[in-house]
Amino acid sequence: MSQPILSPIGIKTSAAGVVQLPKGAATVVPLKRQGPTAAERLGRVGRYLAENLLPPLVTLVVLLALWEVLCSGAGSALPPPSQVVTDTWELIASPFYMNGGNDVGLGWQIWASLQRVAMGYSIAVVVGISLGVLVGQSQLAMKGLDPIFQVLRTVPPLAWLPLSLAAFQDGQPSAIFVIFITAVWPIIINTAVGVRNIPQDYRNVAKVLRLNGLEFFLKVMIPAAAPYIFTGLRIGVGLSWLAIVAAEMLIGGVGIGFFIWDAWNSSLISDIILALVYVGIVGFVLDRIVAAIGKAVTRGTSA
Repeated sequence: MSQPILSPIGIKTSAAGVVQLPKGAATVVPLKRQGPTAAERLGRVGRYLAENLLPPLVTLVVLLALWEVLCSGAGSALPPPSQVVTDTWELIASPFYMNGGNDVGLGWQIWASLQRVAMGYSIAVVVGISLGVLVGQSQLAMKGLDPIFQVLRTVPPLAWLPLSLAAFQDGQPSAIFVIFITAVWPIIINTAVGVRNIPQDYRNVAKVLRLNGLEFFLKVMIPAAAPYIFTGLRIGVGLSWLAIVAAEMLIGGVGIGFFIWDAWNSSLISDIILALVYVGIVGFVLDRIVAAIGKAVTRGTSA
């Protein structure tokens, strides 16, 4: 029986040349994944801020400075930003005050408008997606309804207001109807386009799997058309916010549109400018909310 031979470095080898590791010599060392250090994370945050927040902030500062210079003269018809902040500081500091009647803060005015938008837009989503699926799925429905939709969608939103006031005899449902009739068309059209663009392979697979109508709708049609649907929903929510501001100027009551019109009648230009800033911010937030939902549902494939 051959004896093991000790190599110069202390590893035993047999006469046949087979390496024999000493007992207990091999030690498994776990490898630890090194995450980003604090400095690396801070650098990433800094790069993100520099790439995404710094450009709009610089642009905003430049525009405000230009506005301040152009409107600081004695004969200027519009107040500069510094005067707007001074004139409207009470509205900025106390957005939810309530003095009774229509004399409430801008927070309550925007909340009243958002409630009307929520109701009208929700109805538009249900009706728009349903009709869009019908038009996109049925050739007969497309031939019968699409020309009517193309004609009606060109009617300006406020042109519907007198008709809705005559029908409902009340400002609240009239405003909701105007929101609905404004938002429903892009939802219908984009949903129909999305349904018509479903790949034929998807339909063939559904036939092979023998999916019924409801299963095809939930598992094939809606996921495939979702990017188009959410594009229509984003357009619709923006149009809804535009429509309610204009409608409230005419129907009165509490709402951001009525606040702007009342401020104009009282020659409070600074109040109007502040309200317009709030209108823009709220509209942006609504668009971002719908876009975020769309990305979550479509896994990032929606616009």
